[in-house]
Amino acid sequence: MPAPRPIIIATRGSALALAQANAVLAQCRTAFPRLTFELSIIKTTGDKLQSASLANPAASLPKGLFTKELEIALLNGEADLAVHSLKDLPTELPAGLVLRAVGRRADVRDVLIYRDAQFVRAEAAQQESVEWTPGQHVRRGFAPKLKLGNLPAGTIVATSSTRRRAILLAARPETTVVELRGNVPTRLLKLAERSDFDAMLLAAAGLERLKFQIRPNGTLTGEGVPPGLLAVRLEPEEMLPAVGQAAVGIEVHAGNDRTGHICEKLNHPNTHLCVRAERAFLRAMGGGCSSPVAAYAEIHGHQIRMRVVSFLDGSAKRAEAKRKSQEPEQLGEQLAAELKPRSGA
Repeated sequence: MPAPRPIIIATRGSALALAQANAVLAQCRTAFPRLTFELSIIKTTGDKLQSASLANPAASLPKGLFTKELEIALLNGEADLAVHSLKDLPTELPAGLVLRAVGRRADVRDVLIYRDAQFVRAEAAQQESVEWTPGQHVRRGFAPKLKLGNLPAGTIVATSSTRRRAILLAARPETTVVELRGNVPTRLLKLAERSDFDAMLLAAAGLERLKFQIRPNGTLTGEGVPPGLLAVRLEPEEMLPAVGQAAVGIEVHAGNDRTGHICEKLNHPNTHLCVRAERAFLRAMGGGCSSPVAAYAEIHGHQIRMRVVSFLDGSAKRAEAKRKSQEPEQLGEQLAAELKPRSGA
């Protein structure tokens, strides 16, 4: 009798996606030692459009940039599970596909990364002979534990997120925000070596999954991290997270009877409730993964509390509410009704 087909876990090929998928793979092999699991690495549209600007709302970019090809594999029976960063997964899934499990949420915060002022001064002292050219920016550095509210006027911050851009400019309108793409090591190297921007914003969960660490003195460490970089975690009160941020979602074909018991083991019920509320909010707002909105839900006893902010009409609109934990979608829709721009308003 032939051996049963391995259970295929589909993922993107980026370093972060592979780290997430390998963590899911390890969970599966531990929970089901008698089953065989394999990874299938699939290149997505988003991987092919690395030069495109995701922060440009006018850009003609397709939905599901980082999910479409994985979903095709599910629909064609070429994969059993697709592992996604939930912040990349559209709220409307193709017919027949469902978000069956959500892993325990990691650190939901964003991180501000910047050059160490002492390191910059020491480096400049060793390079006094380097000739300055007209239009060249001065390489700026800052002290440890820097906060958004303490960013000096004229600070240039890099991010590819419309949410981060909007929240930052609302808090510090004297700053300038520029576009930055590429994988995390590439972004860190650009920050360390270039002078055309002073700091950047990344997700704490992504850094953690790539084995980067922020030491108590603020130094960012990890394989490939250039010297002289500092980092500070931003609390949700400063930078409200994206919908689904720091959570990993498992998407499956609704008719695949091989995945039900596996997803039960992979699912973290409280995280799943929270992201259901957040995704319901985003869906009701009519936005997508790159929309300038943020939502963060938390379970408190038998209640679910969510804070949201929207910049869809150009200004910051905030709201907060609680409901029974069994009503995540109703909570999301309630808050969307408060913030959604009204036609003709």
